[in-house]
Amino acid sequence: MAINERFEQLVREADLNSPVPEHEPERQAWFLARAKTIIEKRAQEAGRKMTFRVETFGCQMNARDSEKIIGILESAGFAEAPSEDADFLVYNTCTVRDNADQRVFGRLGRAGHLKKNHPGMKIAVCGCMVQEKSNVEKIRRSYRFVDLVFGTHNLYRFAEYMCTCIESDGMVVEIWDRADRIVEALPVARKYPFKSGVNITFGCNNFCSYCIVPYVRGRERSRTPEEIILECERLVNDGVVEIMLLGQNVNSYGKDLETSCSFAELLERVCKIEGLKRVRFMTPHPKDFSDDVIRVVRENEKIARHIHLPLQSGSDRILKRMNRRYTRDQYMALALKIREQIPDVSITTDIIVGFPGEEDCDIDDTIDVVRTVGYDNAFTFIYSKRAGTPAANMPDQVPDSEKNRMFDRVLAAVQETAHGRAEHLTGRVMEALAEEINVKDSSYITARLSNNMLVHVPGDPSMIGKMLQVRLDECRGFYFFGTVV
Repeated sequence: MAINERFEQLVREADLNSPVPEHEPERQAWFLARAKTIIEKRAQEAGRKMTFRVETFGCQMNARDSEKIIGILESAGFAEAPSEDADFLVYNTCTVRDNADQRVFGRLGRAGHLKKNHPGMKIAVCGCMVQEKSNVEKIRRSYRFVDLVFGTHNLYRFAEYMCTCIESDGMVVEIWDRADRIVEALPVARKYPFKSGVNITFGCNNFCSYCIVPYVRGRERSRTPEEIILECERLVNDGVVEIMLLGQNVNSYGKDLETSCSFAELLERVCKIEGLKRVRFMTPHPKDFSDDVIRVVRENEKIARHIHLPLQSGSDRILKRMNRRYTRDQYMALALKIREQIPDVSITTDIIVGFPGEEDCDIDDTIDVVRTVGYDNAFTFIYSKRAGTPAANMPDQVPDSEKNRMFDRVLAAVQETAHGRAEHLTGRVMEALAEEINVKDSSYITARLSNNMLVHVPGDPSMIGKMLQVRLDECRGFYFFGTVV
């Protein structure tokens, strides 16, 4: 677990006999100090450690939020439980699709049964799903056993809400319509000691017609470059060798700052951090991808040779209905420029199939873009209605049978081009970061190449967290078997 040294000192110095501080992060430090005393007392009474479990749904931003929640729980004295039968259970939710909401409600139903046999158990629901009023009302009405509900804009107050929750029996609900500030100087429990995500922006201004994110995450807000660089430096000093810069649209970073700083300039500054071996970023929007960013990636070997460039559709007609604000020709010109100027780059994408009004001619256009760009991989999704978005109310919804048929066509094209892109790497020696013991064979280590592909190599746990030179011996479609050289 990584904790900001200043915040740790604030926790130690907190005077619990004094009034609660009004300013941040002193306020959260005070509540964390209070929670520690309560949890310590309860652990003594129970004769065991108090336990927690955090279940995460959704994107990299949610995963990063969960690291913050876990960091606070661990700082308070909780130990992680192997299952949801824990003293403090947190569901950090996603709401990109309606079925994501239904998954959470299903898990909540099971958690309610666990709570009946677990005296003192607390259940919290947070994240994007609860930014929608209808979901909060459903929890109030049908899941009254839930103890805490809070949203995306006030995550930094989790220590305060946790403390209130464990001291009371009623449901605590705190949902904000917008963020009042950015507070990042809090404990973080990283999943990997050698790599970490770093938030650079929050929210989104794009309002794609199928997407709920701007409504639940709010408008774009950038952290200052000084804050970001300081966090990156602290992570590197703590053993991190790879950092992923995170935002719903990283390309628009800095547009809201008083002192101008573009995403390209931020990338250059991050690359200058001594000891940092690799930099990634997720996710750029094609409409904001500048020549400066391409130049910075090309000129800095630290930046991973992987760019995720969401397409969504190759049809101008569908792109307009999606409110993507670029044409297929503009997108292809950008993708081919990236390929030309960064020859060893891997380009991956997102594609939505079966959007309202989509026809076979639109799918033909999408497949044409797939073959022209030559994606190294693509995350292909069947469109599903998302309540609260303009696309959900469009009259010409595509039947499921047609969606499935269209999806199979696009998937076949993606697999064909991706396999071809991967096979041409066979025999090359490339640098890979050893990430974990292979889940199927413990005599192998799974490592990640700069282009984001995985390679499995014979090895042992001592290699994890190290950069390896690996020969790619055998291509298995979307991954390799290799040998350390």
